[in-house]
Amino acid sequence: GQSFVYGDSYQSCLVAIVVPDEEVVKKWAEDSGDSSLGPNASMASICRSQQLKDDIMADIKRLSKDHGLHGFETVKAIHLESEPFSAENGLVTPTFKLKRQQLREKYKTEIADLYANLPPPPSKL
Repeated sequence: GQSFVYGDSYQSCLVAIVVPDEEVVKKWAEDSGDSSLGPNASMASICRSQQLKDDIMADIKRLSKDHGLHGFETVKAIHLESEPFSAENGLVTPTFKLKRQQLREKYKTEIADLYANLPPPPSKL
């Protein structure tokens, strides 16, 4: 649906805030077989699913590899957000361009958590 990719100049990788497409996610929840994600599950509860997060990260990794992105160009961690970025919540302009400063400010805690919980890089033996 929507994504805000952020790179901290003091970090060696990118993180992202992702707003999944509601229609696709609701279908994913139905097909997942997870009883807690039934047909009446809210978008917010579905976005808290670790399996959804893992599946989206797998897609990001696959697409990054398919399109020849280098490791530092690939998102390494994501936070799933159920509320779309909109002009009403001040996160996009009237022409739907992301307001990066406002997004960074709104999600500063989530961004810090993403960087703090990154898996360690693979060792080079």
